[in-house]
Amino acid sequence: MNLSEHFTLKELTVTTHKNIDNTAPPGVIDNLKRLANFLEKVRTLLKNKPIIITSGYRCKTLNDAVGSKDSSQHLIGCAADFHVEGMNIDKIINIIIDSDLEYDQVIREFGVGTLGWCHISITSSQDQKPRRESLIIDSSGTRNYIPRKTNKISMDT
Repeated sequence: MNLSEHFTLKELTVTTHKNIDNTAPPGVIDNLKRLANFLEKVRTLLKNKPIIITSGYRCKTLNDAVGSKDSSQHLIGCAADFHVEGMNIDKIINIIIDSDLEYDQVIREFGVGTLGWCHISITSSQDQKPRRESLIIDSSGTRNYIPRKTNKISMDT
């Protein structure tokens, strides 16, 4: 089932934990459609480079299995972890921060360069104001992400 032009329900619910049923309930599918449409804007911002989703919706069992918090927006279909082949995670984060996209959170999670991933989320309802919060989560803990200006950053790496 396509949720938007480039994103499917399958890719936003896929898991490598084959013993966990990660089927999204109807209310979550509505959020996943909003998320997919938002990810289309991210893709456009990144010069239409394909976004590789590594985690989208997570049922409670899956969320617990990956060690995430009960407050995770993944639980309600409002967050996705992704990377772009060959593109530096910090560059992705900086481009998003410098944009006018109404994200709730953008987080650089683990790794440097092309390692690690970008977490991005939307608000849990359309009538909420997005926080536009930017963070880093890695082995040193959680802290604010200090963006660099993207006008000095090439889209190639």
